[in-house]
Amino acid sequence: MRAWVVRAGENGQREHAALEEGVLLVGWHELGDLSDVPTREDIKAAVAAAYPDEGPYTVGNWTGQLYRFVHEIQPGDFVVLPLKSWRVAVGRVTGGYEHQAESADGPRHIRRVEWLVKDIDRQSIQPDLLDSMGSLLTVFELSRFAAAERIAALAEGKPDPGRPDADEFAASLTEPVKLYEEVRRRAADEPLTLSIRDFLAVWGVQRRYPAAVEQIKNDLDERGLVTVPPFTEGSIDSKIAVLAGGAEPDASGASAVTRFTDTSVVSDMIAGVYDSLQRLLGRDGGEPETETQTVAYRVSNLESANRMPEFVRVGAGLKTAMTLMVLRGYSQLPVLDEDGRLRGVVSWESIGRAHLADPRASLEAATVRGQEADRSDDLLDWIGTIQQSGFVLVRDHDHKVCGMITASDLTVQFGIRVRPFVLVEEIEQRLRRVVDQRIPLDRIRAVVPARRASRVNSAANLTFGAYGHLLKVPENWAAIGWAIDQEYFLAALEECRQFRNSLMHFSPDPVTDDQLLPAQGLLELLRSMDPQN
Repeated sequence: MRAWVVRAGENGQREHAALEEGVLLVGWHELGDLSDVPTREDIKAAVAAAYPDEGPYTVGNWTGQLYRFVHEIQPGDFVVLPLKSWRVAVGRVTGGYEHQAESADGPRHIRRVEWLVKDIDRQSIQPDLLDSMGSLLTVFELSRFAAAERIAALAEGKPDPGRPDADEFAASLTEPVKLYEEVRRRAADEPLTLSIRDFLAVWGVQRRYPAAVEQIKNDLDERGLVTVPPFTEGSIDSKIAVLAGGAEPDASGASAVTRFTDTSVVSDMIAGVYDSLQRLLGRDGGEPETETQTVAYRVSNLESANRMPEFVRVGAGLKTAMTLMVLRGYSQLPVLDEDGRLRGVVSWESIGRAHLADPRASLEAATVRGQEADRSDDLLDWIGTIQQSGFVLVRDHDHKVCGMITASDLTVQFGIRVRPFVLVEEIEQRLRRVVDQRIPLDRIRAVVPARRASRVNSAANLTFGAYGHLLKVPENWAAIGWAIDQEYFLAALEECRQFRNSLMHFSPDPVTDDQLLPAQGLLELLRSMDPQN
């Protein structure tokens, strides 16, 4: 049993038909019937022919989604449909792929589904599962954190049971003082370890904004604590240890941090800990690095950099590599030695070149040099390489491969990062237009300080916060003419203002759908009141 997300269009335009007819619907209307298109390469050829203006990345991405929809999704699998209402529908797939050449809205690619529940409140879904649903793809699998079993529970009307490996103890650390007490209680060889996500939750925050980072660092410094690696590095689900870094040395003259360095816990529990410890101790020849200095967008901030890719071992047959690449739809595979270190990469291009020289070429002959990024590298330094070659391998502190970043990963990350800004920009544009159309300039100028009033020529010169002051005035609210509750609207506007301000501060952690919900709701309200494009 597997679980999938199949969206009803970028803006949910196929949502009503999907729920009413009991089907999953995807776009790509220029494509014909895919029932007799058996392989991924065949689908790729069909996509390329139907959309000749699209580049290799887009064709490959669309191919993967269509292959999943046509061949990988099976009857009995669960499917999730995110709704425009910010609720969620869950169903069970009941049939195979179908193509409807004639329908009211044109050709359609469909799968039959029995909707088991159509109105699940997102509040009943744990943040990690909501995050997994946040991909911008139309068709993708929910495969992490026992997603299928959790979706099955939601389908039965039960709340999300959460991750089976969830750290119940971490959940009990509901305030900083409890964290301090637990660190003090533990011996140096049994450090407190938890995910960065759970660590931030102790302070009631979900993302590493500069203000939150500064507060947490000050609290740790005050208590003589340190996190290893720094909590500002790695993905939000990376593990860290919390140590009594300021405690006096033990009988051997060693600090808690040094004692931790000398234990096997370093290599066994936390990837990248050793390198971080060296920086903290100043052993790399430079100044000890503080946590506020390490706020940057590292390679390790991408989830794929911390997920071991599929690979072949040195000495395997070339047929093995080719078979795996076809089965998984990969363009390349890393070749690793017995210690997990990179010995090269095999790709369709390198295989083709090797076969031109020798039709019986071995894996070794088809293996070419692969580029490796360190987990602690600045991601920006590698974007050009990833764009040019399509991927880069990631290594840990032992120089073992621990992940791979592809151009697709960058594209998804870009979409996740840009979406909140686009949403807020549309809110501002709609407010500006309505205010300019319906409120005289003299009343717009009245909400700004007198010394600035002469420089205000339209609503475009207002700050976001000024709209709240402007629309509090009864005369201005009446001029807008909206038949909605003023108090609720102004509260939503203020919440959006705070969200917008937080976006202006760097954080290596993505904004989740749940965090976007208030701004998305305000935008939907504005679209309803002002339906112009």
